[in-house]
Amino acid sequence: MSFGFAPRAASAYAKVSLETGVSDADPHRLILMLFDGALFSIATASAAIERNDIPGKGQAISKAIEIINDGLKISLDYEAGGELAERLGALYDYMTSRLLYANIHSSRPTLDEVGGLLREIKGAWESIGSEV
Repeated sequence: MSFGFAPRAASAYAKVSLETGVSDADPHRLILMLFDGALFSIATASAAIERNDIPGKGQAISKAIEIINDGLKISLDYEAGGELAERLGALYDYMTSRLLYANIHSSRPTLDEVGGLLREIKGAWESIGSEV
């Protein structure tokens, strides 16, 4: 699996401004940081739904969508990654669609679904280590 993400992931992560230390992180770590940021945003949205904090829910879901689209998806190298990159791109599109649904319907189960998908992909990413 090959992803051309060193410059793209660094700038994407800086753009969504989730944590410091981006410039010191290797490309593998940058992707893990993006997963962590998206998962944190989804957890924040879920808590906002619990509190009936509609603006907070919308902001957190928007942040998760931004991380998925402008971080994880943009980091895919479709040329080198082939079918796997295509499938991941489609899965990221699906997640974005589900997050929009969760926002409109204040659906915690839908947030849980997307969080579960992200955790699965993150786990796979962790298991390949920094060899990418």
